[in-house]
Amino acid sequence: MGTCEHVRSLPEVDPEARTPQGCEECLAEGTRWVHLRLCLACGHVGCCDSSPRRHATGHFHQTEHPIVRSFEPGEDWRWCFVDELIV
Repeated sequence: MGTCEHVRSLPEVDPEARTPQGCEECLAEGTRWVHLRLCLACGHVGCCDSSPRRHATGHFHQTEHPIVRSFEPGEDWRWCFVDELIV
């Protein structure tokens, strides 16, 4: 596990405020996901890169929000897209 400068400036996010039941875009499109990721900058819930539509990575490219954490039960790891590190 590494560290990066982006970890220092993370706000508190509430996934319940957006789409706690699944990937925001997949739910709107009627598509499926494999695993979920939570954007730690804004609370967006998107699907992982193993999912057909890769909405969490797409969200990063659109917003430049650097860090997501797993939104899977029992997992608490975080990934920095910018530094390509588990943080």
